[in-house]
Amino acid sequence: MLVKTYAGAVHGVDAQTITIEVNAGGPAAADKISYFIVGLPDKAVSEGLLRKEAAFKNSGLFLPRVKTIINLAPADVRKEGSSFDLPIAIGMLAGAKVIPPDNLERFFIMGELSLDGSLRPIKGALPIAIQARREGMRGFILPKVNAREAAIVSDLEVYGVENLREALAVLSGDPQMQPVYVNAREEFAANLDNYEVDFSDVRGQENIKRALELAAAGGHNVILIGPPGAGKTMLARRLPTILPPLSLHEALETTKIHSVAGVLPNNASLVTTRPFRAPHHTISDVALVGGGSNPLPGEISISHNGVLFLDELPEFKRTALEVLRQPMEERRVTISRAKVSVEYPASFMLVASMNPCPCGYYNHPDKACVCGPGVVQRYVSKISGPLLDRIDLHVEVTPVSYDELSSSERPKISSSDIRARVLQAREIQRERFKDKPELYYNAQMPSKMVREVCKLDQAGITLLKTAMERLQLSARAYDRILKVARTAADLAGSADIRIEDLAEAIHYRSLDREGWAG
Repeated sequence: MLVKTYAGAVHGVDAQTITIEVNAGGPAAADKISYFIVGLPDKAVSEGLLRKEAAFKNSGLFLPRVKTIINLAPADVRKEGSSFDLPIAIGMLAGAKVIPPDNLERFFIMGELSLDGSLRPIKGALPIAIQARREGMRGFILPKVNAREAAIVSDLEVYGVENLREALAVLSGDPQMQPVYVNAREEFAANLDNYEVDFSDVRGQENIKRALELAAAGGHNVILIGPPGAGKTMLARRLPTILPPLSLHEALETTKIHSVAGVLPNNASLVTTRPFRAPHHTISDVALVGGGSNPLPGEISISHNGVLFLDELPEFKRTALEVLRQPMEERRVTISRAKVSVEYPASFMLVASMNPCPCGYYNHPDKACVCGPGVVQRYVSKISGPLLDRIDLHVEVTPVSYDELSSSERPKISSSDIRARVLQAREIQRERFKDKPELYYNAQMPSKMVREVCKLDQAGITLLKTAMERLQLSARAYDRILKVARTAADLAGSADIRIEDLAEAIHYRSLDREGWAG
């Protein structure tokens, strides 16, 4: 008997339909293998036959020993992963007439079987659910821990099941098996901006808060330079709290990436806060940019619509840092292999931190640096010029004094207060770039547009020329200074770049100054 079940395979951040054809018939020889699986299965798919045999037995299901051929179509696409266990198992049961084949054509089915018949979580439930709806399926049967994620998709009945028996109950129309319902808009509104940290926790560091406000308002990448314990990581972790809230479209896009990468928590639905990713400096090139034999998103894609924080930037491998350059410009990553090419979105803000030298105390107000001659310069030069060129704000972080830490008189500025100003600046930029759909904020302006938007008066031209000559700023600093000055003016609600906006932007080019590291 020939039966078909339907599943999905993820490629990039989208899914395609996989048809599982099971043909069972004719007695199997006692001394020969009775199950054959074709259609470019990988090892995890092929080994699943043994898992299914144990799952059938432990679920009280008897499968007649008949010759069974299983084809995964389209046969020229490699099938990878254990999530095909459940649809293959149900196809085998229907093909052997253990269960009726009714309703199989109306469901997508996914799940990894354990030996006792229970189901383990899968990756990519959301894009597969979207594909199921696109195919006109009535429902989607998958592990219970993934059900809320898939239930975001409207017009699709999503059934979360814990084991093989419950999956069969759904197919048989058991009234006790009810679909999971999630109102995406209500879920989004209820959990929007549910951050655990806030800028009101930070004592002192007013100048650093201002720099991060500038970064958030203009979408500028930023590097924090300071001694150990100055608060670089604490400040960076609070940056997402002052960025504009995610839109529903951004939340769905981010959730798809997290689902494919397998970093979405169990029983989660939408990602409602901007991602903050902080990979360790030992990360490999592939883990950062994405890839592998079965390409998966890397950290730069998982941080899409959020912040990628690289702590101790000079300690990262040079090759790992260099892969950031193209995604920072194009806001996407293309991974090409011999037989497949996938594209992942990668629109993120880069926030990096570093000590000024190996010992950490160069330019410290109280502690002496013990690094030898030339050591500081070599340490800073671990960051390549092309990467540094893409970082607009170089912020020197100084230690917080005891008086600032212990003082209770200073008013606390919350993240919501800072975000209100950021949103006003972003609204100005939205109006500015309304005819440029590929531009969203000042940091994305190309050089030609910088000349048009960031015009200076005579006093500004004189100041910038003097700064370039006296501070020996590099040529690459010119555009960056103008973009940051434009953002400072937007925060102040000024139509023109004022002299104080330009002076502030010049202040944030520390690493471009010749001789900064001695």
